[in-house]
Amino acid sequence: MDSEHTKHGQRADAGAERHGGEADRATEAFVAHRNLLFTVAYEMLGSAADAEDVLQETWLRWSGVDLAGVRDRRAYLVRITTRQALSRLRTLGRRKESYVGPWLPEPLLTAPDVADDVELADSVSMAMLLVMETLTPTERAVFVLREVFGLGYDEIAEAVDKSPAAVRQVAHRARAHVAARRPRGAVSPAETRDALAAFRRATETGDLQGLLDVLAPDVVLLGDGGGIRQAVTRPVVGADKVARLLLGGFGRYRGSLSLRPAQVNAYPALLFRLDGVLDTVLAVRVDDGLITGLYAVRNPEKLVRMGRETTLCR
Repeated sequence: MDSEHTKHGQRADAGAERHGGEADRATEAFVAHRNLLFTVAYEMLGSAADAEDVLQETWLRWSGVDLAGVRDRRAYLVRITTRQALSRLRTLGRRKESYVGPWLPEPLLTAPDVADDVELADSVSMAMLLVMETLTPTERAVFVLREVFGLGYDEIAEAVDKSPAAVRQVAHRARAHVAARRPRGAVSPAETRDALAAFRRATETGDLQGLLDVLAPDVVLLGDGGGIRQAVTRPVVGADKVARLLLGGFGRYRGSLSLRPAQVNAYPALLFRLDGVLDTVLAVRVDDGLITGLYAVRNPEKLVRMGRETTLCR
């Protein structure tokens, strides 16, 4: 009897050891690819808070997977993340319908090395994330996985539950859609930085003509207050309207408002602080040396991550 108990105990210990070892390997794989998975989820959702929720759901499903049957852990994790993000994206769509005013992506303070990866930087820019908002959830998933992360059609097909042939068609449609709406030419961070420096000088000095000189005639200003902070509730179009609105607003708080440059979503941006507290993140889109888009995020719920850098990678 004692011998049987001993054998049973040894088998139980061995099983626990295997289970513990597999759990360790699952954790190691998840941690190793976490930044990649966050980037996939963020590009699909435009929301860091929702991307973090997707990662939690991904971990719960991944921790229950038998690793012995997983050939490529990275691909498997990306597949889980994509499916969870797709589900969340459809929920977000319904939530955005009742959002007060324009909805803008959640800005992220990014490290300088993100800008060195031109394709990644372009894909996480505020301008590109807004372009991707015009895609259907499946088109967005396929576009992100194919154009940004270079996954094969077979891998993407498993992630979005479609045939490889169908995925090719979706990819072609999404590429054409994005190409028609993306910035007109490749814009370097230096070009954006120069435009922002001129914008900042004109705004701080109240130089209307200087501001008009850096704004494109058809510039569009979007503001996101989320119904919590005051912001424009519809797009403001035209250099004169935008310039006068900005100078009027800045003039009211000239003594207590400061502008500081920062790297946001891989591109130069401005942080507006009111009495030292972050009030607005202003990202821009630049075409041919002129600012064509201004994106002012004021919703405090979207500014919570701006105190620390977020690591994005491919």
